[in-house]
Amino acid sequence: MKKSADPVLAAAVLLALLAVVALWPRGHEAYRGIRASWTLTPGVRSPAVTQATIRQTICVRGWTRTVRPPTSYTSSLKVRQMRAYGETGSPRDDQEDHLISLELGGDPVDPRNLWPEPNPRATEVDKLENELNAKVCSGELTLIEAQRRESKLKHEQG
Repeated sequence: MKKSADPVLAAAVLLALLAVVALWPRGHEAYRGIRASWTLTPGVRSPAVTQATIRQTICVRGWTRTVRPPTSYTSSLKVRQMRAYGETGSPRDDQEDHLISLELGGDPVDPRNLWPEPNPRATEVDKLENELNAKVCSGELTLIEAQRRESKLKHEQG
């Protein structure tokens, strides 16, 4: 005959699990689970960047510096967007980032292409943006496919 689990032991295990969840570190994007909103940040492409113009735009080293908006614009937008996203942390915790990155032809200033991405995650995603840019510029991926992958990642995983 099987013995049933001791109810006191089961309750203790449950309480321990609840304590772990309640005390889990907050603030890091992986724990905050912030993802781009399809409604607030659907992503907007720059009309200047098409498959036909990539050799004169995103595939030119340093091109993004020529289109990047000033921090005076992005800093004030970030504060407004943090409120829209329900974020209550410090603006230093987030980076106002392009949903479709400048490296992949995203619109530099349209608020629908910018969102308050948590800093640790923003740095991780920068690497992917550079990899996708390299694949577009080498002909391995089309511009549209790279933009689709980037949008999907930020909307589904943050």
